[in-house]
Amino acid sequence: MKKQAEQLSLIRRGAVEIIQEKELSAKLERAVKSGKPLVVKSGFDPTAPDIHLGHTVLLRKLRHFQELGHKVVFLIGDYTAMIGDPSGASKTRPRLTKKEVLKNAKTYKSQVAKILDTDRLEVRFNSEWLSRMKGPEIAELVSKYSVTRMLERDDFSNRYKEQKPISMLEFFYPLLQGYDSVALKADVEIGGTDQKFNMLVGRTIQERYGQEAQVVITMPLLEGLDGVDKMSKSLANYVGINDAPKDMYGKLMSVSDELMYKYYELLTDEDVKAVRDAVLGGRLHPKKAKSDLAKNIVSQYYSRARAEKEEISFEKVFAQKEAPEDAREIAVSRDEIGIIDLLMEGGLCESRAEAKRLIKQGGVMLDSQRIQDINHVVKLTEKRVGVKAGKLRFIRAYKG
Repeated sequence: MKKQAEQLSLIRRGAVEIIQEKELSAKLERAVKSGKPLVVKSGFDPTAPDIHLGHTVLLRKLRHFQELGHKVVFLIGDYTAMIGDPSGASKTRPRLTKKEVLKNAKTYKSQVAKILDTDRLEVRFNSEWLSRMKGPEIAELVSKYSVTRMLERDDFSNRYKEQKPISMLEFFYPLLQGYDSVALKADVEIGGTDQKFNMLVGRTIQERYGQEAQVVITMPLLEGLDGVDKMSKSLANYVGINDAPKDMYGKLMSVSDELMYKYYELLTDEDVKAVRDAVLGGRLHPKKAKSDLAKNIVSQYYSRARAEKEEISFEKVFAQKEAPEDAREIAVSRDEIGIIDLLMEGGLCESRAEAKRLIKQGGVMLDSQRIQDINHVVKLTEKRVGVKAGKLRFIRAYKG
């Protein structure tokens, strides 16, 4: 096990806050001397089936702890997901059914295996202990935290002032998350900045059950591709770790130059300062830096060879304006076809109105020729013609 100072250096990378760092330092020192690893916990409520790069900010920090020799617990909140986390909510969230939760959780282990060493990973479900709690045990848990302290939370405080409903069930969520830490005897809990209140409740709950309080490490929330909102599937600004390599690479090339540096820091092990200095010093073009980022991330979930293939394909499509090699081919039974009919038959547009609008906006290409005449007639032979509609829709058309 590495020395305490070396461990702290890696743990600090990308973290927003460590509460309290002195306590973490003492825990690490004790772990080094005793050879007993820390128990590091992070909880994920299976409210959706897919894990995206926003989630991997936490998963990568868990991997750091694995690399340092500590015990990592990936906690699936199958029980708490049925209550709904009130963090950031302006109203009571709709509850999920047990069936919905289990369906979403089904693929979590295989997805996190792309980041974490599953041979050294403990996967737990909080229904193991929460579903067994009886009345007296629930009463004891509730007695360990006050309503006054609960209403200090911004989410609850704002809703209370605005006279918006707060269900008693929502008060249970932080308490149950805190009890998870008691059940696991967690030394450290890692979560996003939006989980800070819940994790601090965990510190209090542990102490009131006679345990040493966990250290809380908050990680930043990763902005999505739009650079504005938190990465979320519902906002369509996400990159899923199960996305096809082509889609993953293309999406990452769309991020802004400034957001690129945050992605470097939170999603790779590269020296972000060195990258930024190289770009600002003119030694590295921003587009090359972004391409390196996209290749790095695709390599993590697929392979370096596949990442390099996507780089070449992307360059052909966007710089050289060529159709990708794997573009779908369609055979047209006649020598000539109107451009709108070709777009429709090729499945590149959902309606003739969309096709007309795209053509007029200059978003349609035949090989390297931009088509802006909605009455343009395409002459076809056995030779494949690359057809591009918008940024990411392609076909190769031929007479057949």
